[in-house]
Amino acid sequence: MTYLKFNWAPNEKLFEIGGFGIHIYSLMFIIAFLLGLRLYKKMFIKENVDQKYLEPMFIYMVISTLLGARLGEVFFYNWDYFQNHLLEILLPIKEKADGGYSFIGFRGLASHGAAIGVLTGIFIFQKLNPFKPLIWILDRLTIPAAIGGVFIRTGNFFNSEIVGKYTGSNFGVVFENRGEILPRYPAQMYEAFGYFILFLVLKKIYNSRYRDQGGFLMGLYFAGTFTIRFFVEYVKESQGGFEEIFPALSTGQWLSIPFITFGLITSALSFFKKSS
Repeated sequence: MTYLKFNWAPNEKLFEIGGFGIHIYSLMFIIAFLLGLRLYKKMFIKENVDQKYLEPMFIYMVISTLLGARLGEVFFYNWDYFQNHLLEILLPIKEKADGGYSFIGFRGLASHGAAIGVLTGIFIFQKLNPFKPLIWILDRLTIPAAIGGVFIRTGNFFNSEIVGKYTGSNFGVVFENRGEILPRYPAQMYEAFGYFILFLVLKKIYNSRYRDQGGFLMGLYFAGTFTIRFFVEYVKESQGGFEEIFPALSTGQWLSIPFITFGLITSALSFFKKSS
């Protein structure tokens, strides 16, 4: 059944001028953040919150997300490489084999690091601007974060990165930009689909009476996001990290377990506290 096999060879750049181009992956990040800002603005308006805090909070969110995601990639997955390429940690460049550097855009961003980063960034922002409780901000942040994950994983798909394992059949995607001829599981799109469903669920809950159960949305987000990540890891190619030391699970699965546990406990405590 060859119609189940899809050859994928996209142009990774939206356009290029003089060696400098905009990568589709970078565009997906921009869309994710701008859409997130729009969704958050609607929530501010709906709940009569002063919008003067919106843009500063958005800046904290963007910087902390990108910084956390990058450092997560560096320290969780690829320290063996980055310890000898320190300049590449925070700059969108890669050293060429023949010397010099090429602009590649920001690649190599870890979702677990992003989660830690945005929690840290929003914590700092709320301490400096206590216009609402921290848990209120984080609960509502889950909706932009969930839909943002859809665009980020779509960007990974265009980059032919974070690929699935070989299917061993005629089903799957052939990532021709990687020089491959055998189909793999489209793991990026599995995650994207899961995050889209999670977005719909969170949005539905936000529009219900459970919106004001502090921590409920945040708990469901962490439990849902990283449960999706945990199971997709079974069909995802290894991304390295410390799984050679703890081979029972992949690095992504090990890192997901604390977030799933945190999410389940937080949502349960929130639900039963409100119920009592």
